Amino acid sequence: MRTVYRGLLSNAVRFSVPSILSFTFSFVQTRSSGICGTNLKMEKNREEKENVIKTHPRLNKMQQVMHSDSSAGWEKCWEQGLTPWDLGQATPIVVHLHQSGALPKGRALVPGCGTGYDVVAMASPDRYVLGLEISDIAIKKAKELSSLLPNAKYIGFLKADFFTWRPAELFDLIFDYTFFCAIEPDMRAAWAQKIKDLLKPDGELITLIFPISDHIGGPPYKVAVSDYEKVLHPMGFRATSIVDNELAIGPRKGREKLGRWKRSVSLSLL
Repeated sequence: MRTVYRGLLSNAVRFSVPSILSFTFSFVQTRSSGICGTNLKMEKNREEKENVIKTHPRLNKMQQVMHSDSSAGWEKCWEQGLTPWDLGQATPIVVHLHQSGALPKGRALVPGCGTGYDVVAMASPDRYVLGLEISDIAIKKAKELSSLLPNAKYIGFLKADFFTWRPAELFDLIFDYTFFCAIEPDMRAAWAQKIKDLLKPDGELITLIFPISDHIGGPPYKVAVSDYEKVLHPMGFRATSIVDNELAIGPRKGREKLGRWKRSVSLSLL
């Protein structure tokens, strides 16, 4: 599935609470406290995993669509309503950060913005927010939902490929929530390079690190803090803060961290 996404992924991947709590990865298994030493235990673990996965047909269907059509998979997911990442509201921690004045001012970018709830939540007279998407359907919905809002003039949506897009201006803030986990793992270094290219030298990257799990395959693919460090450190980024997301929606609690990153030019290896 190398080409499942060479472009932006309609990731906005914010996994839906009411529709598919598990795109929060309930199919992620809890690690055994010990090593399974018998075939019986291994078989039991395998069966438990299969049973959990089978309980999420929409997730399975979405993955089937993605694997069957690498070039237009995300658009087809939107066409078929296979969007378990769409919360139908802004991510709670985004709302909190905005209301508490904890977000950088200036220009902000949300790659894989989906229907744009987080774009809307962050937009203000002090912050122009651009949502980037690969899906025509998602962009249309985002524009329809935001066009009549009081802060509409501080909002923009653009259909473009994150990896090839070249904006005229750089950004003070980039917010990534489940975009990183939606791209194939071998694209993560390219993701980090693009983040570096799009962010001002003193800009900030904010990531919601999710899903922290042990599941196999994707999208979405499992992540760990170390996965971000592996690709961001060579770009000169260092975490200024990594904490559990206490405002994570119920089934994601304990599987999601809020990471804030800044780049030191002197640390960059490039």
